[in-house]
Amino acid sequence: MTDILPEETERFVRAALPEADETLKAMEERGEGFPTVGREVGQFLRLLAHAVDAERIFEFGSGFGYSAYWFADALPEDGEIVLTEYDADELREAREFLESAGFADRAVFENGDAMDAIERHDGPFDVVLIDHNKDGYPEALEAVRDKVAPGGVVVADNAMVSGIQDFDAILAALEGDDPELDEDSRGIAEYLLTMREDETFETSVVPLGEGIAVSYRR
Repeated sequence: MTDILPEETERFVRAALPEADETLKAMEERGEGFPTVGREVGQFLRLLAHAVDAERIFEFGSGFGYSAYWFADALPEDGEIVLTEYDADELREAREFLESAGFADRAVFENGDAMDAIERHDGPFDVVLIDHNKDGYPEALEAVRDKVAPGGVVVADNAMVSGIQDFDAILAALEGDDPELDEDSRGIAEYLLTMREDETFETSVVPLGEGIAVSYRR
């Protein structure tokens, strides 16, 4: 796997972050070996939510609630974050962790397919996180694009690497070549190419974690 940042740079970024509370420590202990966004990206997600004065957030793929913890901390008390997770046990853990942090009253927990859940929720959303099956990124974008508020953001995790996609092939596609792509790599490449050409959004790839594509809706 391609390393996004040199080790010393990663250490520097993490050293500048605030200390974790007890809930976050417990989540990170639970998350060892689990593909969470990580603390560096989590802090950045919270910063984004604060920056856009987020009141409503939707997640495509929530796992045990790690990214939702960061988002929920930025919401007002009457704000809302919709978590979606196919694994009922992980979603139960998410509820428990958010309850521990005092954020559960801001959360809606949707067990099942995120694509079904987005159809049940009207916009606008101020922040959307896409972090589920990589081949489904283009479909998720199509389902949610008109529900993103002007001035809101869409964040796609694993924009650069994950355990399953081909970094070099995605880069080649972005540079104008026609590489052979597996389904997961094609999903990421199509998503990034679509966002690059979409005049409704302004997109930048941020090399934190495994790479996040941040798209601002004009």
